[in-house]
Amino acid sequence: MNTKGSFCAVGLGMMLGAHISPRARSEIETADVVFVLVSDAIVELWLQQMRPDMRSLQPFYAEGRRRTESYADMIEAMMSEVRAGRRVCGVFYGHPGVFAQVPHDAIAIARGEGFDADMHPGISAEDCLYADLGIDPCTFGCQHYETSQLMFHRRRIDPSAYLILWQIGLAGDRSLSRYATGAPYRRLLVELLIEEGYPPGHEVIAYEAATLPIALPRMERMPLSALPEADLRLQTTLVVPPAQPLVRNDAMLARIAAIDAASAAD
Repeated sequence: MNTKGSFCAVGLGMMLGAHISPRARSEIETADVVFVLVSDAIVELWLQQMRPDMRSLQPFYAEGRRRTESYADMIEAMMSEVRAGRRVCGVFYGHPGVFAQVPHDAIAIARGEGFDADMHPGISAEDCLYADLGIDPCTFGCQHYETSQLMFHRRRIDPSAYLILWQIGLAGDRSLSRYATGAPYRRLLVELLIEEGYPPGHEVIAYEAATLPIALPRMERMPLSALPEADLRLQTTLVVPPAQPLVRNDAMLARIAAIDAASAAD
């Protein structure tokens, strides 16, 4: 088997030109073949200045086509070059391992076939969210769910921690071929959150990271009850602040105090 080929996934970060790491830039500049899947055409034009021969993966998407089929074709396009013995770099927006199935699957397939494959981190929407909203995840804790997954499965939600819901604009989608769902699906989500202890008037935040240096992040605050009619897009993340205070675990604290006392006596 020819094992000369390799695959590397890198992230550009969220903001055009501002978040790219020296490692990511080096991989892009030195790879034999560069494939790109980014947020918009402006980012592709920017990358063309670095790699005029880059190949966009965007055409594999099509309205009404299941995303899993598009992903499979993207991976095959990159792997065919790896199998031909070339050093392939896959460039993705944000962090290449966060809400990005293609890089994970491509790396697994490449390694399974005996090729070198790795991933280098980038600044994700989650990183920008913490900075823009001033959230320290260790203060109350954070729980992250893909919105539809939360709706499809029975999960334990802690209303005393932050709840971060990704891809809120796709809430309830089972088709894997749509790029938005509507108010009826979000009403079901609101019902679920109310059942989990969040009052209808509880303030939530629709968040979108800034992708251009001249843009500002979206941080739109609204009551939970307004969510069905809100402008929610594919890139929108819903931030639900804690709705209940932390509850002390007095039994555990007593056991810890006993260990402390025993240790002090030794």
